[in-house]
Amino acid sequence: MTTRGEPTLNSRAWDTLREERLSELDKALPAAADGLTAAEFLATRPRLSAFTTPVMTLDDSAIEDNVAAMASWCTAHGVELAPHGKTTMSPVLWERQLRSGSWGITLATPSQVRVAVNFGVRRIQLANALVDPTALRWLAAEMHAREDLEVLTWADSAETVDAMDAALADVEMPRRIPVLIELGATGGRTGARSVDDAMAVARRIAASDSVRPAGVSGYEGALAHDASGPALERVRHYLEDMARLHRRIEAEGLYPADADVYVTAGGSAYFDVVADVLAPLAGDRTHVVVRAGAYIIHDDGFYTGITPFGRSDEPFRLRSAMHTWARVVSRPEPGLALLDAGKRDVPFDEGLPTPQLVASQLGAPAQPITDAEIVAVNDQHAFLTIPPDSDIRVGDVVRLGLSHPCTAFDKWRWIPVVAPDGADPVVIDLIRTFF
Repeated sequence: MTTRGEPTLNSRAWDTLREERLSELDKALPAAADGLTAAEFLATRPRLSAFTTPVMTLDDSAIEDNVAAMASWCTAHGVELAPHGKTTMSPVLWERQLRSGSWGITLATPSQVRVAVNFGVRRIQLANALVDPTALRWLAAEMHAREDLEVLTWADSAETVDAMDAALADVEMPRRIPVLIELGATGGRTGARSVDDAMAVARRIAASDSVRPAGVSGYEGALAHDASGPALERVRHYLEDMARLHRRIEAEGLYPADADVYVTAGGSAYFDVVADVLAPLAGDRTHVVVRAGAYIIHDDGFYTGITPFGRSDEPFRLRSAMHTWARVVSRPEPGLALLDAGKRDVPFDEGLPTPQLVASQLGAPAQPITDAEIVAVNDQHAFLTIPPDSDIRVGDVVRLGLSHPCTAFDKWRWIPVVAPDGADPVVIDLIRTFF
């Protein structure tokens, strides 16, 4: 496990991670890794061919290029980035994002926030309501112990604020928890359903002794699922409502005069529209923050089809950094092959994997695979349709392109990172996930 030098994040958790021993409990790792730390195993310069199938791999050069592209794009468009860490749940990858200039890390659950705090992340956006009493008391204690810890949470109703106040009623609060007023839309996910409703939430937060208004938040991705004209217009209209909400809160004087303010939206599909609509709000103390998370890995499916970089003339591009290698274990019919990767190994919620290359063995020279399609996945098998006269045989290995990194990473505890050096690349890192 490496972070490109010593971590900028300061925590004993990094020492624990460095000391963790690999074992037969770790899927796809070879027996030669048993009992070694990740660093000790990587020092042997293992190659991809040493691993067992199925195995998901990450392309180091693609990750580096994607991180650089997104950082440059944000700078060019006057927005800040708090990448959604739930995509990878990997502190090593969060570290690379923070090194590139990210404001902080976005997360979705109290458990994820605990992982981030444990690894030294000090600026966090919890893109969710925090009403769990145990989690709220934990956060209050952490804020008391760590003066530099900033955790923004969301609220979309007075009931949310009431629940927070009740949980914190007898807790010593060194400072009020910053809360973003979440605007939603009819048919969307969470969020107040109108600007007027959201204003009532802002007033309730301003009256609280335990929380304070810190800005406006929302998720436009719940309103659209493609890049068609009508979808983009729905997103734009919603973001304009977010901007109107922010201006009303500001005009009413509900934001504390001595605190930064955040306006945040933007998953990995529409961050260009977010910047276009919301970036003009940025000022001396107002930060416009996008939360794209999938960009660091990208994919060969859903995000390839919807990424803003694919529908603009700008010089920024992303490429997929993840692939899964699976072995043919059966040819029961002339036009069918079964692979040893299934729902426990590959994502399937935003499209099935796509066959790309085939080789005689893992690490052997690979050739493009044509006229082939994954048509179904079971728990541990993928159904690959092929021409009846295909020469694909039992034992061959197929590289699969994947769709949706969020549901790819959660299937692996250790993921090998390969250098771009031929058919049998050296594994230069192991990415540890914490799902």
